[in-house]
Amino acid sequence: MSEVKRDVRNPLLFECAWEVANKVGGIYTVIKTKVPVTVSEYGDRYTLIGPLSYKTAPMEVEAQEPKDPYLAATLDSMRAAGVKILYGRWLIEGAPNVLLFDTGSQYSRLDEWKGDLWNLAGIPTPPNDHETNETIVFGYIVAWFLGDYVARRQDKAIIAHFHEWQAGLAIPLCRKRHIDVTTVFTTHATLLGRYLCAGSVDFYNNLQYFDVDHEAGKRGIYHRYCIERSSAHCADVFTTVSHITAYESEHLLKRKPDGVLPNGLNVVKFQAMHEFQNLHSTAKAKINDFVRGHFYGHYDFDLDNTLYMFTAGRYEYRNKGVDMFIESLARLNFRLKKSGSKVTVIAFIIMPASTHSYTVDALKGQAVTKQLHDTVTEIQNRIGARLFEHAMSSNGEHGTLPTPDDLLSDEDKVLLKRRIFALKRNALPPITTHNMADDANDPILNQIRRVQLFNSSADRVKIVFHPDFLNSNNPILGLDYEEFVRGCHLGVFPSYYEPWGYTPAECTVMGIPSATTNLSGFGCFMQDLIERPQDEGCYIVDRRSQSVEDSVNQLTDHMFSFSQKTRRQRINQRNRVERLSPLLDWKNLGIEYSKARQLALRRAYPDEFYGAGGVGDEEEEGLVDFGMERMTLPISVPASPRFRMSGMATPGDLGTLTEEMQSLNTSDYRGMNWPSQQDDDEDEYPFAFSMCSPLVMKVRSRAGSVMSGASTPGGGRSKSLSEGDLQRADEALSNVTEGQANGVNGVNGNSAY
Repeated sequence: MSEVKRDVRNPLLFECAWEVANKVGGIYTVIKTKVPVTVSEYGDRYTLIGPLSYKTAPMEVEAQEPKDPYLAATLDSMRAAGVKILYGRWLIEGAPNVLLFDTGSQYSRLDEWKGDLWNLAGIPTPPNDHETNETIVFGYIVAWFLGDYVARRQDKAIIAHFHEWQAGLAIPLCRKRHIDVTTVFTTHATLLGRYLCAGSVDFYNNLQYFDVDHEAGKRGIYHRYCIERSSAHCADVFTTVSHITAYESEHLLKRKPDGVLPNGLNVVKFQAMHEFQNLHSTAKAKINDFVRGHFYGHYDFDLDNTLYMFTAGRYEYRNKGVDMFIESLARLNFRLKKSGSKVTVIAFIIMPASTHSYTVDALKGQAVTKQLHDTVTEIQNRIGARLFEHAMSSNGEHGTLPTPDDLLSDEDKVLLKRRIFALKRNALPPITTHNMADDANDPILNQIRRVQLFNSSADRVKIVFHPDFLNSNNPILGLDYEEFVRGCHLGVFPSYYEPWGYTPAECTVMGIPSATTNLSGFGCFMQDLIERPQDEGCYIVDRRSQSVEDSVNQLTDHMFSFSQKTRRQRINQRNRVERLSPLLDWKNLGIEYSKARQLALRRAYPDEFYGAGGVGDEEEEGLVDFGMERMTLPISVPASPRFRMSGMATPGDLGTLTEEMQSLNTSDYRGMNWPSQQDDDEDEYPFAFSMCSPLVMKVRSRAGSVMSGASTPGGGRSKSLSEGDLQRADEALSNVTEGQANGVNGVNGNSAY
């Protein structure tokens, strides 16, 4: 009797991450915002897997019973073995299925699983690393679930997509146990990269020279690094979020990524162009109110001629480029004063730090400003009433106008003078809005003291350090982060280590110009995509090929040129920035995930695509219609921005998943040469969203590895993938690669390790 073949056209998708329904960092945003496009492609065939957090899960997940009988049987079996499970719908847009495992319910097996991990892959695990212990328990539970479910459900192909090392341990377990599931691993930042960049290391210029085992061991993360590296090597498809992270992964994890999956956002397009400009004006008025209170007593500048710049993110002084930002502000201050400019720049630093409370001075400033505003409003009402009575009493015969003394009473004058005298201030406006826990050793405050930006009247650049998250209930700066960003004029993020960079991406989507670097994933993405990104309001500082001094001067030049723009020019630039937002929309970037999953299926089941009885000629050529909404450009869109043509343009990726990926020589996708840009019509975009790049498979061995988990649940060998299947797959793959040898750059024979 012939074995049932898995359906590769309607696969099931499990996406696993530590931050599913569990907000910890940026991956939560990635997964949550990507859900709608994934649900539109997979529907109920899509399930998210994560750890069960009793603090957040009850508010984020609606418990339900699974409709899939195979899934119900698997969960019942695991519950009978003591695993606590929550299954239901994640209460976000798209309402996907979600499966959460309580790691605490299986801590009794931790030592057994640690021993199995050592026998399996030689990965040591210290006893007191709680995060690693959680990772091991979670990884083994996920592998247990996948092994049990795959053995029951043999009619459909199953894709498992894992994010970061905390969720990736299940990948080597699935490979060693020969579980018939195809895997994708996405790293959003390498462990070792974060640790190396946090120190004073010339990271990118010495990337190829690091002794990775020694560096990981010296920093006490060798066991974590081993888990991350084994996940990358055992996955059928290995991806990163940006070119710069791909370059980093090649040298630190020792495997060239198969592609780049840029992070997107859910872009809401306004019906009319002026709507987001109105939002900017409204939010800016609220920031103006804060500035009046913060700088009371020294409010000697014109708010109509004031620019708001900001940087935000985790408090990583060097990695986030705060050091470069402050130094550039000092030089900008010098250049503005030297040029006699009347422009005032107020720079906000929004980074959560350890604080005690709000400063008395900051609270007092908002209080006296509110008192003055209320008093003026009250006097206004009284003057209005007197003016009305005077006009009515004229009876239309004598048209004498009231004098100021008739309108402003002595009582009003006294009250107004008292409020004005309350604005007197002997000290300069404060730099920070909070009392810092360690003021003397805070690196941001110490650098501000060194460059002597103390908010004096002579300074054209003033600084406000807000060491806390923004929210509308804040008594000092009462705006949510999104509203604050909309009210600013320029976001500045000169990061040294930034695998992607959501902050400048959010600025772009909201129509706010931003400055970033070519060491951030977002900066590389825009630089590769647009010929002159600075013309579109995306300033990119070169921190890769020039000295720190030159990079600081370049950032200063960008900020100075921006400060010289007229209001009309700034409005025009915001319009141009907002036009770039479709490039960051998940409706387009989500297709990259579809292509990665398709590549994983082709590597796992090559005979289904290329051998006898494959899915068809169109799919054999790699032209697979994912049913996704493709980006369309209206005829009315003007010619700029001009996009680079660096390979075959594909829907959503615009040249990110091609073989030209930052000299990494990946060969999964075969590009096509576009005509030179000089031949393009100036009034048209130089590409069309019409074709997908054909996929070219690499030879990857799924056999020949030792068994593991014989004594642990879910550790048995899957019966759905025999040695005969592997042999036939290798033969079919050999025929394909030989036939395509003249059309591609070659086939890279990466093994599992």
